[in-house]
Amino acid sequence: MTTAARGAARTRRHARVREKISGTAERPRLAIFRSITQIYAQLIDDQSGRTLAAASSLDAKGATGTKAERAKAAGTLLAERAKAAKLEGAVFDRGGYRYHGRVKALADAARAGGLKF
Repeated sequence: MTTAARGAARTRRHARVREKISGTAERPRLAIFRSITQIYAQLIDDQSGRTLAAASSLDAKGATGTKAERAKAAGTLLAERAKAAKLEGAVFDRGGYRYHGRVKALADAARAGGLKF
């Protein structure tokens, strides 16, 4: 599968998921974007179109090691920022990626930090 076809397939998967889920102010959507080296996560209120909290492996202090370890640090940071914004729950949007590896590490760390989804 070529790189362009792989990206197009992920976009189609993400569009299918997005038809079914959306975030609100009380329960925002936890959207994941995974690049080759980094991972980014946002809590989004889709009704108003605002990002309520965000974190990435670039933001996480002391995030060194493997990509999965950096994703875990980003998930912990996101949970802290969600608590600061008085958010408890979220709807998980894996962004068309498999729930495996870095995506799972970020989700598990966010759950361990107190975010419910």
